[in-house]
Amino acid sequence: MINNQILGIDVGASGIKGAIVNVKTGELITERFRVPTPSPAKPKAVAKSVLTIVNHFKWKGLIGVGFPAVIQNGIAKTAANIDNKWIGTNVEKLLSKTTGCPVSVRNDADVAGIAELQFGAGKNKKGTIILITIGSGLGSAVFTDGVLLANSELGHLKFKGMIAEHYAADSIRKKMNLNWNEWGKRFNEYLQHLEFIFSPDLILLGGGSSKKFLKYKNLLKLD
Repeated sequence: MINNQILGIDVGASGIKGAIVNVKTGELITERFRVPTPSPAKPKAVAKSVLTIVNHFKWKGLIGVGFPAVIQNGIAKTAANIDNKWIGTNVEKLLSKTTGCPVSVRNDADVAGIAELQFGAGKNKKGTIILITIGSGLGSAVFTDGVLLANSELGHLKFKGMIAEHYAADSIRKKMNLNWNEWGKRFNEYLQHLEFIFSPDLILLGGGSSKKFLKYKNLLKLD
């Protein structure tokens, strides 16, 4: 690790973003650099896009990657918002071979949750904490007294006769042309479902649509 810095990369359904991060403070050392996620988002194509980001920063050190899948020992076990060709692929080995750098890969919501508990709104909080990332899908990270339950994927809970992210993800808002009021009511139903199941002490929101929080804040009715 170079002066407590790594290159952090987030692989999303529509874009792949990267920045150099100070892992001691959580601060971005550089501006984010984004490239579109290739379509179809197959392994070699995505790896090539990751290499573009690495080359942009002229990076030679450790790379940390948040990836939209269940990740076990570096291997993708699911592919909800990325091409099915990833299932069974050792993401760490592929990206390390492509970039020539050591690579560590974890579920994207899990790494967002770890950062939130270390540097953000979850810092020094105890009990059960759930982070929900709102984007093309609904990612999740679950912690009890700071211990992560990896690969929780609460966006795939059965809900309303379908999986939850097919009812309340931001992509559904766009696809169905829902206004923020209509979508906010759906998202509130989903959060109430999580509250009923887990009785969390704290629910945190992240992902792209968390930036629009004020548009649906008043629709969220939780105990």
